[in-house]
Formats: sequence, structure tokens, C-alpha cells
Amino acid sequence: MKFHRTWITLGAVLFSMQAYSQSFWATIDKDVLSTMEKNQFFGEKGIKSTGDNIAVVEIDERNLGHLSSIMHEEFRRCGGFVRHDSLEEAMGVLDNEQFMKSMNKAEVANYTIDQDATVNTMIAQVQEMNIRSQIEKMSSFKNRYYKSSTGEDSQRYVFDTWSSLIQGRTDAKVEYFRHSGWGQPTVIMTLEGASSETIVLGGHADSIAGWMGGANATAPGADDNASGISTLTEVIRILMANNFQPQKTIKFMAYAAEEVGLLGSKEVAASFKKDNLNVIGVMQLDMTNFNGSQEDIVLMTDYTNEAQNQFIGSLIDHYLPGIKWGYDKCGYGCSDHASWHNQGYPASMPFESRKGAMNRNIHTSRDRLDVSGGHARHALKFSQMAIAFVVELDK
Repeated sequence: MKFHRTWITLGAVLFSMQAYSQSFWATIDKDVLSTMEKNQFFGEKGIKSTGDNIAVVEIDERNLGHLSSIMHEEFRRCGGFVRHDSLEEAMGVLDNEQFMKSMNKAEVANYTIDQDATVNTMIAQVQEMNIRSQIEKMSSFKNRYYKSSTGEDSQRYVFDTWSSLIQGRTDAKVEYFRHSGWGQPTVIMTLEGASSETIVLGGHADSIAGWMGGANATAPGADDNASGISTLTEVIRILMANNFQPQKTIKFMAYAAEEVGLLGSKEVAASFKKDNLNVIGVMQLDMTNFNGSQEDIVLMTDYTNEAQNQFIGSLIDHYLPGIKWGYDKCGYGCSDHASWHNQGYPASMPFESRKGAMNRNIHTSRDRLDVSGGHARHALKFSQMAIAFVVELDK
């Protein structure tokens, strides 16, 4: 999730102007435009164009921390914008808004449920201790900021961990997806299937503690989002332990640079679209271990695929009958699923709580495992759900 703090010193402002241009183009929810205008968050060109729900705006980089703080505190959104490399790219998202709406209800895969023997065997093997130990390791880095050395080191740890899990599999590989604008790579693990159809499960691997601190901040990011990556790591372990042979190609992704405008996943999803890859389902796991509301799993309805969301709800009812789940809204640009949605792919984001009850310690030095009780029992439910998603969607 994305959330940045206000610049409070002249030195911080100078740092921001050195590290970034003075303004950038972004797509953002229309309902925050009046707040942006009142607080003078716009760049020189301000609002470029608006659609039904989103707008293309130029944002003054120096006010980004204040904007993100208001988005978090007043609108209960983490970030809520997508950063673009150019006005042309941002306008492309706006031009596709109606197409993306039509995709929200499209059924592009087989959503029947009939793999009981395989799924039940696997979900019984999920171990809370494994998820917990991964969260502890990832949150032990000073930060996983996208422009810090520890941000690169933490991705090397993910790369090595996933590589160790697929040893002996000739149909599996782990690769770096390199980004030209910063050092932290995205990590992608691929399990090749006979079909060109592709299933993507991902979460962002970077962490942040206020915009000002940057590469020097203490940002353990235990919940946001060591929990999501650790949840995915356990899914990989279970698939490998059971010698799962997929019919479709399955990709696990640890995205770089989500906290600064979905930059990593935006490049990955765009490359998949450019190569005309047939992605039939995307699941985003961003924060899985803080049980803040009555529902255990909350499916975000906006900028996601309605048919796939219903499928995931049915999976929970079928395989995890004791789990309570519901729906909520996350806001535009909430997490990496928006990058896939913007490319027309069916995406879902199961979240750890309702947005109004989310973990308020994220993006601070207090985002530690002890805030979630010192265990990973909540994240375990998400690993089980994700296993059911993979197995049932793969057939």
C-alpha cells in the first residue's frame, strides 16, 4: 500500500527536487480533485482531463507527501494514484476507462470448483511458522525502499528463497525484471504449463516510512508488505512439495516500487500487454496479516473483475467455510492490481480487513510483526485461499 508523509524541512524539499522532477503526470480519483485544488497540490498545468471516475492531473512533486497524508487520513486510501512516465501514457488510461469497465464483469476463465482432493490436501499443509519466519526475515532489513541498497538486498533474498524452493524442477525458473529508473528489480518466479494461458499472483516487496526518509528510513514493512510476499512464498512451497504440474503457466511476482505510484507492476503489466500474453487471472496480495475487522478476507470491488471476485468468494465458502469474507472499496491506484486492470486483465485484491479498519502502523517504523500479534495466523488463511485459486483456475 502507498502512503507518504509531508515534507517538513527545507533539506527534505531540496532532496525531493534533486531526486525527482518538479512535477509528474498521474491518474487519480475524481472525488479528490477539489481537495487537491484547495491544497494547491497541482503542478502548473493542473487538471488535464477527466473521465467518469478518474482524472489525468499534473502533480507538484514537492507536495506529494502532504497529498498522500490527506489521502490516507481523510479518504482512507493508501496512495490512491498511478504515476505515469508521460502525459500520453496517462491519457491512454483515461481513454480506456470505458473498456476497463466492460472488462470488470467479463468471465475469461473456467470458474467451476471441482478440485477438492488436490486443494484440500494442499491447504492442510500450510504452516503458520513458515509464513511468520519469512515475515521476520523480510522485516529485518532496515527498509526495502526502491532506491536503497537494502531494497536491492531484500529482493535478492526473495530471489534466493524462491530459487531454493524450485530446485530440481526443470519447468520452473526465477528471474529479475529490471527497471531502468531505479535499482530495485521485480522478482518473477515462473512455473511453465502446457498452455499459454497465464495466472499471476503478486504482491509488492518494497517498503516505505514516510516520503522524507527515503533510503535512510527505518521501514520494516512487516504487514505492508512482507506479509503478502511471505504468503506467496508459502504457496510456492506447497506447490513444489506436492510436485504440482500445472496445465497453465503460473507466475509469482514480488513487485518493486509500488509505494511510489505502482511503478514496478505498471512496467511488468505493460510488457505483458505489449507481448500479447494471455493472462486469465491476477491476484494481488498486499497486506494479509492484520485482522482489523470482523471479516477475515475483504475483496475490493473497484478496479477489479466482478466475476473473478465472485469466484474467489465461492472458493472461500467451499474450501474455508469458517472464514468470514465481504466486499469493500479501495480507491483508484490502491495497489498493483490496478496496473493489471489498466491493461485490461482480470484482477482481484483480497485484503486483510475493511479499509476503514486497516493497520494504521503501515509506512512507519512501527510496522512490525508484533502489531499483528507476533504470529502469521491471519496470513495463513490467505495462503490457503491462494492455493485454491491457483489449482481451480489452472484446470
